[in-house]
Amino acid sequence: MKQVLIETRAFNTNPISLTESVAPSGNPIVEGILATAEVKNGNGRYYAKDLWEREIDKYNEVVKENRATGELDHPESSIINLKNVSHIIRELWWDGDHVVGKIEVLPTTSGNILKALIENNVQVGVSSRGMGSLQERNGVLEVQDDFELLCWDFVSTPSNPGSYMHVIKEGLDFTQQNRYGKVNQIVSEILCANGSCPII
Repeated sequence: MKQVLIETRAFNTNPISLTESVAPSGNPIVEGILATAEVKNGNGRYYAKDLWEREIDKYNEVVKENRATGELDHPESSIINLKNVSHIIRELWWDGDHVVGKIEVLPTTSGNILKALIENNVQVGVSSRGMGSLQERNGVLEVQDDFELLCWDFVSTPSNPGSYMHVIKEGLDFTQQNRYGKVNQIVSEILCANGSCPII
């Protein structure tokens, strides 16, 4: 039976260094590993490479259509809730057994929170969300051929090995005070977006 497959359990691995750049819109862009084929992840699940290859080919059409959005944190749903969207995937490609992506952080409410976390060196990760069934084999839950990739979300504890986001910023030297000031400014903008500032 098909179910929502979300990958949110912590997996002890060294963080992968990512680069940060800016999209033509001025929004931040991050790049890193989104998924890894042929390994048992933190949820004890195993995705075959041919399964990922099929889903990446299909998902690249969603990328081309400018619909490859995701949320901040995994909801318990197969529906991408537009009011919680934080980012959009701009490119996907293979690097060995890794699916690598370029992600634009959007200036939405959730995107502004994500941007504040990234700008203040909070380690975040990405994790896939899909629909599919599982079959246990030798203690491993193999994801079956009916799997359908829905999106990638930003999370605090991704289950895919190596999917932590750690942004390296070249030439920027923020003092601790400036870091907090920037967070306060972003939080104020979010809270005051509808014309009222409830805690300021």
